[in-house]
Amino acid sequence: MTLVPLPRLIIEPLVRNALLEDLGLAGDITSAAVIPEDHRSTVAMVARQPGVVAGLDASELAFQLVDPRITMTRHLHDCAKVTAGDVIATIEGSSRGLLTAERTALNFLGHLSGIATVTAGIVEAISGTKASIVCTRKTTPGLRALEKYAVKAGGGMNHRFALYDAVLIKDNHVAIAGGVAEAIRRAKTGVGHMVKIEVEVDTLDQLREAMAEGVDAVLLDNMTPDQLREAVGIVAGQAITEASGRVTPSTAAAIAASGVDLISVGWVTHSAPTLDIGLDWKAAA
Repeated sequence: MTLVPLPRLIIEPLVRNALLEDLGLAGDITSAAVIPEDHRSTVAMVARQPGVVAGLDASELAFQLVDPRITMTRHLHDCAKVTAGDVIATIEGSSRGLLTAERTALNFLGHLSGIATVTAGIVEAISGTKASIVCTRKTTPGLRALEKYAVKAGGGMNHRFALYDAVLIKDNHVAIAGGVAEAIRRAKTGVGHMVKIEVEVDTLDQLREAMAEGVDAVLLDNMTPDQLREAVGIVAGQAITEASGRVTPSTAAAIAASGVDLISVGWVTHSAPTLDIGLDWKAAA
């Protein structure tokens, strides 16, 4: 799968907001007081632990928005695997600008690389099966585009991006509509022919009901591997099968072995630990 960079028009507002949060009305008063205005430095962006890189565009933009004269030379790229001590990029420019942008740049790179790293781990856990790992809408408010990009950098895939691009009938929709079949009928009446419809089911009986109505995908929620295997047999290739719930690196292999097409995992975005990346000063003049 080719990783397509996010357009700058999506990334830039997010980076600007993060910088404004840090700079406020007075700016970086520490660097302004301590560092001479004409002082320049070269720094290396270094991985402190093994992982997968993601977020270099956002990181570089943080430096450039603070000072357009700062230059960043990438030695690695998004999707690259790193070990402790690997130099990811070298950045050169105003020492004040480097210090002002440092935390914002590292926050983006560390957070997104953390997501890519845990995604890569669970993707590896199901290698050799036909299943793919997909993320969910359990993302940091405002950062969904970047976090879903990081999942792809780690070898995963994106589920629906938001509420507008696909129908996903969840348990509460079913409860309010009065049943699986009725919820599906209403969905088919309410959306156009180009919109995919997926329905969440908790039991095999609900699955049979959904398949009788005809849907594009079924979300098999919190089922055991044995139940998933039976569900895959019921679907018989007539819809995409997605497993969800209780997915960890240690359980993913058994879930994937059931024959499902997708495994959705929310924690890769909402609970991924930050990958430790730092800036090391290499030279000053």
